[in-house]
Amino acid sequence: MVDPEKLYQGETTIIKHMDNMDSAIGSSVYNFIELVGTSSKDWEEAVRNAIDKAEGKLTNMRIAEVVEMDTKLVEGKIVQFRAKIRLSFKHEVEPETL
Repeated sequence: MVDPEKLYQGETTIIKHMDNMDSAIGSSVYNFIELVGTSSKDWEEAVRNAIDKAEGKLTNMRIAEVVEMDTKLVEGKIVQFRAKIRLSFKHEVEPETL
């Protein structure tokens, strides 16, 4: 499995890896992580930035749920849009463990 702490790059910050949140969905197992993406343009781009960074490190991503949105303000003006997402990805079973 990918070390979520290594996902921090540029405009995406890993919040926390939820090892205990593995859940059985049908006959598959999924892991969940939370990421924060940022953008100076809008929240949609902030979400896309988080997913794009994770996509380079994770495989079998399934669902990205936006769980929180906020903005960073400087002198009353929005300078950064931030979106926290909860990302699920299918747990991979190594063939040698079967």
